[in-house]
Amino acid sequence: MPELPEVETTIRDLKNKVLKGTFLDVWTDFPEMIKLPKSFEQFKKEIKGKKIEKVWRRGKNIIFDLSDNKILLIHQKLTGHLLYGKWELKKGEWQAEKGPLKDDLMNRFLHLIFWLDNGKMLALSDLRKFAKVELLDKETLEKELSSFGPEPLDKDFTFEKFKETLNKKEKGKIKQILMDQNIIAGIGNIYSDEILWEAKINPFKEIKKLSDQEMKRIYKAMREILSKAIEVGGESIPDKTPGQFRRISGEKGGFDKLRKVYRREGEKCSRCGTIIQRVKIGGRFAHYCPQCQY
Repeated sequence: MPELPEVETTIRDLKNKVLKGTFLDVWTDFPEMIKLPKSFEQFKKEIKGKKIEKVWRRGKNIIFDLSDNKILLIHQKLTGHLLYGKWELKKGEWQAEKGPLKDDLMNRFLHLIFWLDNGKMLALSDLRKFAKVELLDKETLEKELSSFGPEPLDKDFTFEKFKETLNKKEKGKIKQILMDQNIIAGIGNIYSDEILWEAKINPFKEIKKLSDQEMKRIYKAMREILSKAIEVGGESIPDKTPGQFRRISGEKGGFDKLRKVYRREGEKCSRCGTIIQRVKIGGRFAHYCPQCQY
């Protein structure tokens, strides 16, 4: 699932391409991904002619502020990715004209396409069809986002506020807490593993057993790793499926070269040489070094 760095990368790319543009039309072959309004025809009617005034994010949500006080919210979920370019429907499949997307398998999974007034298209590719799309008003958006925790890279999210946020939890393992969107927004399975490896903290460690020094290491690692991941364009883990993250151009992110533990089970820890393990914590897998994470 795209996490904060991937979503932030997408936001920055979108700002360079679609800001101040206007939606002319929209197509889907999977109307079930449109959660609000309930009818795709109503969604289409309402979004046509809307101008994109602002693009931002909250946690993993991509948010477009539109004209007439409308909001377009897209949560890419597990395998969704926004792409920008031009496609033609040939023999029942969308084909990109040129660039990194031309021969990409992602073109087979385009389920939502917006036509823009600059002649380009904004498409949502989603292998698993879990993505959520909503067209709503600001009041409804505020309600949806009201339970989110603070943004980990905000300037005013100091260590003291981080510590205060963690201490609100009476119990829980640190990996699960880092991934809880109601506590801190935007961190998922990939970056919780990477943060805890960098901080030398065992993912099973209970929140109440963390010392101030350990919390400081986690806070420092969180800020550094998320910032670095954004700098290199997010994570595109190599595999043979079209579900991995792409930038809107179709290019892959560069964090894979920096990844220390996530999906590296069976490999040697780059810090101490111990074999990295994969274990289950609360229904999710954690990857860690049992020797230098304690």
